[in-house]
Amino acid sequence: MILKNALNRLFALSVLMALMGWNSKEGRPTLSAELLSFCRQFEQLQVDIRERNVSPDSAARAFQTVMRDIQQTMTEIDSCRGEGTTKFVYPVRGYHPKYSIGGGGRGYREKNFNLFDMDVQGSHPAHDLFIRDGDQDNLDDRLCQPVDLLSFSGGVVLATDTTWQPGSELRGGKYVWVYDPCLNGLFYYAHNNQVNVVPGQLVNAGQKLGEIGRTGLNAHMERSPTHVHLMFLRLDNAYLPQPYDPLTWLLEAEVIKWTVDN
Repeated sequence: MILKNALNRLFALSVLMALMGWNSKEGRPTLSAELLSFCRQFEQLQVDIRERNVSPDSAARAFQTVMRDIQQTMTEIDSCRGEGTTKFVYPVRGYHPKYSIGGGGRGYREKNFNLFDMDVQGSHPAHDLFIRDGDQDNLDDRLCQPVDLLSFSGGVVLATDTTWQPGSELRGGKYVWVYDPCLNGLFYYAHNNQVNVVPGQLVNAGQKLGEIGRTGLNAHMERSPTHVHLMFLRLDNAYLPQPYDPLTWLLEAEVIKWTVDN
């Protein structure tokens, strides 16, 4: 067990060193510089889609290109070596999945989903994870503390939004996109009150991404209980996003308890 833990720590350190540029080669950008560049491309693409600055077809092609580059970059640093490296942590600190997943998981609807066309609506390929916040002040009613948003699995932060203000038409509010190379998919966390990570940052399962809140066009309204909107999109062989229901993963995920600071 001691040897296994030591090897796991050594592997984690090697991945971090690679992302920080220790694998740089003369005449070629470091992995960290490449990855950050791809993250910026992904982040800008989300803005262009939202602002309708790009057609759905063009957006899909750009998505394929940037996700292929990101996947290959992550593969180069051997981010999924070994067995049993995938660990799931329930994204809402201190909450049990059984009592916080909206509708017991029945709210998931992937029909008509299209990431690239803002005019296509009606789908909800995601789960809303609720907190106790009856007075809608972004605090847990029992502990009077913010509720941490935790990374469901390990990966790299591709994009965030921290600019949302009341009156904005952005539906996702303050959001975080994380690419998990082991699952070859994207996790999207929306409606956060606070975001604590930045694009290009490597995160582990259970690491704090931010704090759950009420940001976003509809989530900000009084009729909406406080929650995080969690979506998982798995990449197909053409590097296009396909909705995948993570309900089973959520129900089996580890719950991280509140700490003294929480």
